[in-house]
Amino acid sequence: MTELFLSAFVTLFVVIDPPGCAPIYAGLTKGATPQQARSMALRATWIASIILLIFALFGQELLGALHIELNSFRIAGGLMLFFIAFDMVFEKRTQRREERAEKIAATPEIEDVSVFPMAMPMLAGPGAIAAIMLLMNEAEGWPEMFEVLAALAAVLAITAAALVAAGPLIRLLGDKVEAVITRLLGVLLAALAAQYVIDGLKGSFGL
Repeated sequence: MTELFLSAFVTLFVVIDPPGCAPIYAGLTKGATPQQARSMALRATWIASIILLIFALFGQELLGALHIELNSFRIAGGLMLFFIAFDMVFEKRTQRREERAEKIAATPEIEDVSVFPMAMPMLAGPGAIAAIMLLMNEAEGWPEMFEVLAALAAVLAITAAALVAAGPLIRLLGDKVEAVITRLLGVLLAALAAQYVIDGLKGSFGL
């Protein structure tokens, strides 16, 4: 297990946030049968995987087509991840997710939440897209790219398991433990985001 794999795994785990998505998913699928909830969880993860894989493989070409330099994207992506980390530490991200979930749950005849809001924007949101593009651009050659993709696959597998086991997981962790975990992950993400910004500034000014 290399340093790149660990760095990619931690970054993606923090941004996608499986422990934070599980209770929201449980609230969205309240009243669904276990089979329906499991099916939607797997479908949401599968759709998010496709979205993130597309940006992982073709993100650099997209930047080129838009004439955006990699260092500029490092700075912008780092700032975006930092704001997500700030929200995690002060629990604003969780609050917004819960408010969005409540609005959808209150809408009549909502059956399938696998595409919206689970796959996007909760799993494959702007932060996750920025993170996977940054990580793939940092990788040198296909061997390192495969390590990043392996880290993404591992995080998404954990996410799928967390969504499938959302109900028991909530009872096991409890609200207080979940809040502590979210804040710790937020601090880690803030440090990683700061490093992306520093690298982007160094590259832009040739430092």
